Amino acid sequence: MRFSNTFLDEIRDRVPISNVIARRVSWDKRKTNVSRGDYWACCPFHGEKSPSFHCEDRKGRYHCFGCGVTGDHFRFLTELEGLSFPEAVQQIADMAGVPMPLADAAMEKREKDRGSLIDVMEMATSFFQDQLQTANGAKARAYLRDRGLTGRTIETFRLGYAPDSRNALKEFLAGKGVTKEQIEACGLVVHENVPVSYDRFRDRIMFPILSSREKVIAFGGRAMSPDAPAKYLNSNETELFHKGNVLYNFARARRAIQGPGRGDHQDDNGSGTIIAVEGYMDVIALHQAGIENAVAPLGTALTENQLELLWKMVPQPVLCFDGDGAGIRAANRAAELALPHLKPGRSVRFALLPDGKDPDDLVRDEGRAPFDKVMSQAKPLSEMLWSREVNTGKFDTPEARAELEARLKQLVAVIADENVRRHYQQDIRDRLNAFFQPQFQNRNSGERRGFSGNSRNGRDNAGKAGPKSPSLISDRLARSGPVRGHRDNTALRESVLALTIVNHPALMIDDYDEIAAIEYDSRELQRLWSAMLGAAAAVAGPHLTREYLTERLEFEGFGPLIKSLDQQVRNARLWTATEEAAMEDAREGYRQALAFHKRAKALRRQKMELEREIALATEAGDGEAIVQLIRAQQEVHLEGVRLENQEAIIDGFGVLSGRVKGAASH
Repeated sequence: MRFSNTFLDEIRDRVPISNVIARRVSWDKRKTNVSRGDYWACCPFHGEKSPSFHCEDRKGRYHCFGCGVTGDHFRFLTELEGLSFPEAVQQIADMAGVPMPLADAAMEKREKDRGSLIDVMEMATSFFQDQLQTANGAKARAYLRDRGLTGRTIETFRLGYAPDSRNALKEFLAGKGVTKEQIEACGLVVHENVPVSYDRFRDRIMFPILSSREKVIAFGGRAMSPDAPAKYLNSNETELFHKGNVLYNFARARRAIQGPGRGDHQDDNGSGTIIAVEGYMDVIALHQAGIENAVAPLGTALTENQLELLWKMVPQPVLCFDGDGAGIRAANRAAELALPHLKPGRSVRFALLPDGKDPDDLVRDEGRAPFDKVMSQAKPLSEMLWSREVNTGKFDTPEARAELEARLKQLVAVIADENVRRHYQQDIRDRLNAFFQPQFQNRNSGERRGFSGNSRNGRDNAGKAGPKSPSLISDRLARSGPVRGHRDNTALRESVLALTIVNHPALMIDDYDEIAAIEYDSRELQRLWSAMLGAAAAVAGPHLTREYLTERLEFEGFGPLIKSLDQQVRNARLWTATEEAAMEDAREGYRQALAFHKRAKALRRQKMELEREIALATEAGDGEAIVQLIRAQQEVHLEGVRLENQEAIIDGFGVLSGRVKGAASH
């Protein structure tokens, strides 16, 4: 029996490939990341002791790095379990809860007709491409040049031009033997309520829209005439094309993140994820600037199906919107769309462009750097919702604060996943507590300072209100370990960084520049660091051993310090910094400690900058600025609390694989 590609795609998409494979393997708990749909196991196709068999749900593929086998759901069942292809399809369809198609002539004819329509769309694409290069296409070529597009980019995206004619495309296709019914079925002509059909796209730059299989299934057309009723026009719904289920540049963006080492992490500039922008030209301009992982909805607001497409590729796509009022409203709609569908490890982030700018503007003159900066500042969904709600007005009365709390609770109540919902509720409580805290300070002294005024003077005037000194509103912030920088856990973190490198100096071979740039609060550790870097620079990589390094450092008088560092980390049971830890675990522990160290320093800098700015605003009597700065300070405090909590969890559980130096890493 022959199965349609549509049916096979549907059942594949409904069943994670890990569910199919899990019946025959046991996942490796250390390497597997369930929240990302990333699984490792010992290969079921050949005998092995270490897990080199890998499958990813978002790709729907498996691959063994040992024996080289690769495939999808069906191939796994046919090659490993010996099923025939129809039997494998039946099994996946049963898991998906989808009935098997009936073997009838009508279905086979429909599938054949779909193939014919794909051929027609390919002919139309070639026609539009050719027209762009004719005299009639000169104006369109000039427009594309003015937008900064190169000939290579135009060819990559197969851009074309629909001539200003009622029947140029229709006559071309008819000359190729395409029937009237096929042309109409592709949506290439307008044929309803008119006696004679005519070309749907006229005097427009044409953007082919591809399916996930990289076949042209529709077009978007940008009008050249300023008097056109619609600036952008898409194909109508057809057998091939359902607008709410398709993303522009989907296949190319998916391929961009599936290269070696891509897609498994989130880079600051968004290169490890999918970026959803608003239009065709945004996608194309970003691609030309080297950002190939962008997609766009097709002229409408993001739909649930399009959001699911994004999540099939990555667990945390970035939604990029203009920073003007319309863009922020669109971002808020997208946030509410995503909320009910959140799951552990699955969310969205938001990048807001400078007001009046779009991605095309940012990259045209200065390359990708300005856009990368916007991506590095992308906000998590929780932050987007919080900012929206707290910027709606004043919260200087119990009623206003209760209303804010009720709105936030109502928002997160729609999250279907119980665990995610619980964490959002906790996040709201933390934020509200920090946000309202200044309202109640100095209550016993008869002086009450809030976000909106100073009641001591009988006024409720934000312009005159404000704290007398930054210290009155930052004492909770100052008590935060990551912000203050002098609590025991911060000293311990620095000890872990230093001792890990002393015991495992090979880490410097790959990350020397980053390690050399570490700045310690402890003067003793900074002296040790300088001596260690000097010792490391004196020998070639293979000779940089622990024995050599400790001998040099002891000779320079650092023996007692190293001994005390070792005792400190052993008392804290942070064994990844000790000599006995395996290199892989030492590297992981070091990277965790370094990440916390960097973030803590950044928070300290933010705290000091905010305190300076609050002091200046207080002197100037700028109440509005004080309000904003206090809010920013509370956000820094919240981040500090989260960092402390996260570090405490990692300190408590650590990288506990139990390996020791010299043990097999599997």
